[in-house]
Amino acid sequence: MATLSERRRIARLVHRFGFGPKPGDFEKLVSNGFESAATRYLVSPTSDSFSDNQTPPKVSDQGKRPAANSAAVVAYATEKRVQITALTMWWLDRMVLSEHSLRERMTWFWHGHWATSSSKVDDALPMYLQNQTLRKHALENFADMSRAMVNDGALIFWLDGQTNTVKAPNENLSRELMELFTLGVNRYSESDVKETAKALTGYRVDKSSGKVTFLPKQHFSGTINFLGTTGSFDADSLSDYLVSREDCADFITERLWFRFISSMNPSNDANIKANFKDRKISELVRALGTHVALEDPNNSMVKSPVDWFVSVCRALSITPSRFSNSAVIRNNLNLLGQLPFFPPNVGGWPADQAWLSTSAAQYRITFATALIKEGNLSPISSVPQRDRIEALLNWLGIAEWTPRTTLALRGAISDPARLTLLAICSPEYIVSA
Repeated sequence: MATLSERRRIARLVHRFGFGPKPGDFEKLVSNGFESAATRYLVSPTSDSFSDNQTPPKVSDQGKRPAANSAAVVAYATEKRVQITALTMWWLDRMVLSEHSLRERMTWFWHGHWATSSSKVDDALPMYLQNQTLRKHALENFADMSRAMVNDGALIFWLDGQTNTVKAPNENLSRELMELFTLGVNRYSESDVKETAKALTGYRVDKSSGKVTFLPKQHFSGTINFLGTTGSFDADSLSDYLVSREDCADFITERLWFRFISSMNPSNDANIKANFKDRKISELVRALGTHVALEDPNNSMVKSPVDWFVSVCRALSITPSRFSNSAVIRNNLNLLGQLPFFPPNVGGWPADQAWLSTSAAQYRITFATALIKEGNLSPISSVPQRDRIEALLNWLGIAEWTPRTTLALRGAISDPARLTLLAICSPEYIVSA
């Protein structure tokens, strides 16, 4: 019989490093113990029966936007909406249906880290290419990821890098590269921003395709001075230098701890950063996922809307792209404040308690009701009523119910749909407590 502490640790592992259990998963994980669960959830296998065979989304280079008020502009705009919708549902399917969740979970994390929004990029193909880049490097070496991202068309366009020239350096990309992507706040100066902007000159983006071209004549090839070093830099060498700094190891370790362990209790374990010494993301992730802090009751975290939605879909056996009306999914995620490919700004989405509000609770209930209508409730409807409250814990991957929630659930014990609604909107499910 697993202890409450072990159930909590496994529940957090499944919901934070995966996207929640599928029916029947959690009970087996608890039975086999934490070490077995950690091996399954913290090691990404080389193959995945779903994602390896998933049909790519139908996105293409649409070329330049037709002239305003022309006959072609309506069809162009319609196709643009169709493509970003297809891309969104394609990714949600991957999150829900992938056999092994870790790579998709980390792709989702890095999307919030290197936050790039389709609201400005406005072309599905560059967003898809960036998503593939994030997935490729999600658990690999951070130096390789950073080098790929400073050459990513969607990110460069999002941060105005294509307007960065020798005569008029644009500082947006250089500032965010240091503050939000590699070093963190208060670890660079305004002078460093101006100097590193020069290293990022000369890169141009074809907006609709995302193709990046380097123009040597538009690049500053002279010497720059920043962060205690002097030399000639381009995007690649600048990225390599920033990632090699101890500030980078501190920052990325802090970021992952903040998102996966606790946003309220900073890490005081110096050994965690040691796992990122060679910038291997997978080793840092495993160190976090097996850390004893995962079982600390104080390290609760609120699921983001996408986390919550994907975990519900996995429990209810819902395939997002096959939902009767995809607009219901998109509109409700938008109301909840988190739609993939549309982060609100370059800082990404907020975290933890920022997702708790009265309006969010109301939207979540409405959304949950729509999902339950199309979901498979047999994991709970097939269980005798006297056993349903206990069965909910294993179905949804929850450590325990509070007395207050137990009382509410008892009032709906004979109604599987109502019971499920209360459970997936409960504090114990929304908060990985």
